[in-house]
Amino acid sequence: MGILMGDQDREQHDNVLHTKQPLVRCKEKLNVLAYSVMNEWPGVRLLVAESWDEDYQHGKESLHYEGRAVTIATSDRDQSKYGMLARLAVEAGFDWVSYVSRRHIYCSVKSDSSISSHVHGCFTPESTALLEGGVRKPLGELSIGDRVLSMTSNGQPVYSEVILFMDRNLKQMQNFVRLHTAGGAVLTVTPAHLVSVWQPERQELTFTFADRIEERQHVLVRNEETGELRPDQVIKVESVRSMGVVAPLTREGTIVVNSVAASCYAVINSQSLAHWGLAPMRLLSTLEAWLPAKDQLRSSKDHPKDSSAERQNGIHWYAEALYKIKDYVLPKSWRHD
Repeated sequence: MGILMGDQDREQHDNVLHTKQPLVRCKEKLNVLAYSVMNEWPGVRLLVAESWDEDYQHGKESLHYEGRAVTIATSDRDQSKYGMLARLAVEAGFDWVSYVSRRHIYCSVKSDSSISSHVHGCFTPESTALLEGGVRKPLGELSIGDRVLSMTSNGQPVYSEVILFMDRNLKQMQNFVRLHTAGGAVLTVTPAHLVSVWQPERQELTFTFADRIEERQHVLVRNEETGELRPDQVIKVESVRSMGVVAPLTREGTIVVNSVAASCYAVINSQSLAHWGLAPMRLLSTLEAWLPAKDQLRSSKDHPKDSSAERQNGIHWYAEALYKIKDYVLPKSWRHD
């Protein structure tokens, strides 16, 4: 990831005063900032000098007691970089950044309860999917019923119907992970989203959270000449902020976005479990397709095909319900925390 607690190899833990993890939102900002530091200064890592305080070494009102504050530096301790580091921290989304010491930067976030943290998975609206007719369409313009290029469980390309949008908000600012491949493909996706990763040593296809994909790993990318999905090496990972989030759900549970194969799911590290969890919505979509009135409504000028997608602004009710119960039914090791 590029966040050091003293040293990436954990040989200098004395530089870390406390080991408890900050709140989820603070950790998310640290992950984004870590990528920014690596991109700004190759070979340099983000150093977390101090996070959670259980020994009451700070003032009575310190946010270190709540896991909402961190003091950071760069791994090389080069103080000439700290001005830029503070700027990167602001861009990463920290609510308060203070350059109060020549030795470190202080950053903090509002409480998780005061801000709705976007911990699920989405793509940017301008990212594109390939329709069955051969036309590329921005995800922000997709409609329910569109058939887009997806991927089977064994890595084969297949066209699959969009049955709903698990999230859609074209005005929301969000942090994204951007993956660049050797072949020129670029995928921009939220950190908790699952992306297909090819394991060449095991000849196995897996799914990994976007913010845990590293350079030199391989993702599946569509070959424009053959139409096949082939492994392509990731050569750069960076963090960006962009406006708009879109999360289409296909019947297959996967989607090829900007030529890169990805899951439609996020937050939990099991593609099969997530796909099973959305089975009721696939069943509902099938039942609706059998209703004779559905086609009549979709053909009506007063009920255009994509009207439900255009009206949606936020998380789908079923997806929101799953996100709420995951903490109670799934082990923490299965979740993107």
